Amino acid sequence: MVMSLKKLTMLSASLVVAGSVVTGCASSNHVTQIEGENAVIKHTNEPGYEDRFSNIYDGFKAYPVTCTNDCYPASADIECESDMQNCQFVGNNPTVNLNTPFTVTWLGHASFILNTASGEQILIDPVFGQFDWPVNWAFRLAEGFSRNEPAEVGEDKLAQTDAVVYSHIHYDHFNKADIAELGTKPEYLVPLGFAEHFPNRGYTIKEMAWYTSKNVGKTSIHFVPAHHFSNRIWVPYLYEDDNATLWGGWVFESEGNTLFFAGDTGYSPHFKDIKARFGEIDVCLIPIASYFSETSPKWYRKVHTTPEDAIVAAQDLGCKAVVPWGYGNASWMMGDKTSHSALFRLMKMKKQLNPAMPWIILNEGEQASF
Repeated sequence: MVMSLKKLTMLSASLVVAGSVVTGCASSNHVTQIEGENAVIKHTNEPGYEDRFSNIYDGFKAYPVTCTNDCYPASADIECESDMQNCQFVGNNPTVNLNTPFTVTWLGHASFILNTASGEQILIDPVFGQFDWPVNWAFRLAEGFSRNEPAEVGEDKLAQTDAVVYSHIHYDHFNKADIAELGTKPEYLVPLGFAEHFPNRGYTIKEMAWYTSKNVGKTSIHFVPAHHFSNRIWVPYLYEDDNATLWGGWVFESEGNTLFFAGDTGYSPHFKDIKARFGEIDVCLIPIASYFSETSPKWYRKVHTTPEDAIVAAQDLGCKAVVPWGYGNASWMMGDKTSHSALFRLMKMKKQLNPAMPWIILNEGEQASF
């Protein structure tokens, strides 16, 4: 069921209450659900699950472009130890000088450090190790599911963090061991329903609906839609937490410039909606991996962009520069052929579709300013 954004503005006191703070003992978390006049929530109409969240364009399937032939040709810009595996990008990135206040460091998979000229440091979907226990233990028994350990981020650098944002509760985007390490100093900005996944240790948590906002220093942070899903319990036919927590992406606004992090998402018209709200986006961080390929389930493309979907999404958003993510030597390769197959496919589709905006290709641990 697709509804207009006007009809989707369904804020109810039971879900989003400005200033509602959970109080109690000294170690209790401080949870606020953020309200705004532009906030959007959509629920499923499935009987018995009316309280569960839904994608805005849940039935969307009309993908504009699909690579069907020779999707992974060799590239002189990528050097690998074996076929598309354990690679480094060695090509030259285009010069980008948008005079934005943003610097991003890609930690790997979906994790970024965002620094602004006004001094804010924001962690985006930080996951520093494997999945949370007990899934990490189970994955060790299944070859190919544990990732190579990413490079460590120093304690001094982490201590500078003002805020942490999470796109959704899937294990490769949210790890409870990491919030224990980050501690209670930063604010945590999360989707609706997310706070219950935090242990009670005094965290300050802001739960947000789509198109609500929170200021961190001089940076405005907006939660925006994605086309995905959420769950934390991986047991067949046990749907207790399916879509009980919202999912989405983030727009960061500073000094009149914008940076967009898509979160895990499939392609849908929600990208055009985001542009309609914020105008052309200066810097876009868009996933290109974990998409449908011959080695992945067919439903993956509904919730993960292919490289060609990412290019179309960047055009829909009016991105002035794009940083792709999701591939890499410390990725989980969920649905991908190899660690860097998505990057090889992106290089092919960039030549075919010839997008106007520059694409900045990073290796894990590298930094870019715009």
